[in-house]
Order: sequence, then C-alpha cells, then structure tokens
Amino acid sequence: MARQEYRRRLDKLRTDVCAMADLVLDRYDDALEAYETGNEELAQTVIEGDHDINEQYLDLEGNCVELLALQQPVAGDLRFIASSFKIVTDIERIGDLATNLAGYGVEDAEPLLPLEDVRDIGETAGTMVEDAIAVYETGKAEGTWEIAARDDDLDEACQNASERIVRELIANDPSTLTDTEIEVRLADVSRTLLLIRDIERVGDHAVNICARTLYMAENDDGLIY
Repeated sequence: MARQEYRRRLDKLRTDVCAMADLVLDRYDDALEAYETGNEELAQTVIEGDHDINEQYLDLEGNCVELLALQQPVAGDLRFIASSFKIVTDIERIGDLATNLAGYGVEDAEPLLPLEDVRDIGETAGTMVEDAIAVYETGKAEGTWEIAARDDDLDEACQNASERIVRELIANDPSTLTDTEIEVRLADVSRTLLLIRDIERVGDHAVNICARTLYMAENDDGLIY
C-alpha cells in the first residue's frame, strides 16, 4: 500500500469512527426521548437500528485489523489504530445501552424517577460522550482529564437516584398491597435501577474514550484502568 493511500486510510478511519459516534449519539438521544414520551415507534426505530450500528462496528474493526496486519504501524500510528479499535467498541456498547433505554420506555411500567431527572442524568452522560469524541477527532489530549472528571458527578447523581428509589420502596408498607401489586412494584423498581445503571455506564464509556485518546495522543496511560 502506497504511503499516500495509507495516510488516506488513517484519515478515513478517524472520520468513520466519528460518524459512527454521531449515529450512536443520535440513537441515544432518541432512546431518552422514547423513554420520556413512551413513543413506541421511536423506541422501535432505535431497537431495530442496532443492527446497522453493529455492522458499522464490524467494518471498522476489520479496517483496524487490516491496517495493523498489512502496514505494521509503529509509534503514533500504532497507538492511533489501536486506540480507535478500542473506541469503536465503546461506541458500539453505547448503542447497546441506547437499545436498552428505548426498551424500558415502551414497557408498561410506572416511572419511579421523575422524567426530568432521567433527562438530566441522561444528557449529562450523552454530553460526556459527545465531548470525548470531539477530543478524539482533534487527535490531541486537551480536555480528556476534564471530561473524565465529570464522571464523578454523574456517578453521584446516579447513586442518589438509586438510593431515592430504594428508600421509597422501603417506606411503603407491603401489607397494603396484594401479591400481584408487590410483583409489579418490584419489577418497576428493578427496571428503573437498570435504567440508571445503563446511563451510568454510558458515562463510563465516555471515560474510556478519553483514556484511549490520551494514550493515542501522548502515550499516557494515566486514565486507563
């Protein structure tokens, strides 16, 4: 492969990774809206669209493997390809989490967390991903530590939301409920806790993207854990 073609493929890899991230973030926003509104059609679009995301992931994974195998890159190019390989995995998993969120929105369940709270933590996580991808696109490390640090606030917000739900569950007297009502209530609690967990994991993937970008740009593994 001629050097010029090799550079073109590296540039295209970066562009394609960012394009996949944009698609996943759009699906994630749709999933939050589907949960908030109960829009079954929108939720189904997110769920069915996961196949396209998986296909893009496999294509990009194949491109990375081919570049590694055929070009045997070193130094900065090697870190870029290896980091991109890891980042597309995080992006694909965010797509999976978006599918989960969309599914929660169409289940016949009582919302145990105010929708505005779901929107707040959901947007916080989504913005972290968006900012992390923007830094990756620049090829520089500036901003990676700051974005990763936001995860502490997201974790705290998610923990507070989970504890609020558990406290309310404990406060309710189960003797006033039928067995069926108890089962429904427990299912609602479980579903809402899973929702919070999935949003928290979106933030974790944003941190992973920052970690790989920092490594790519500066050969610094300080955020990798």
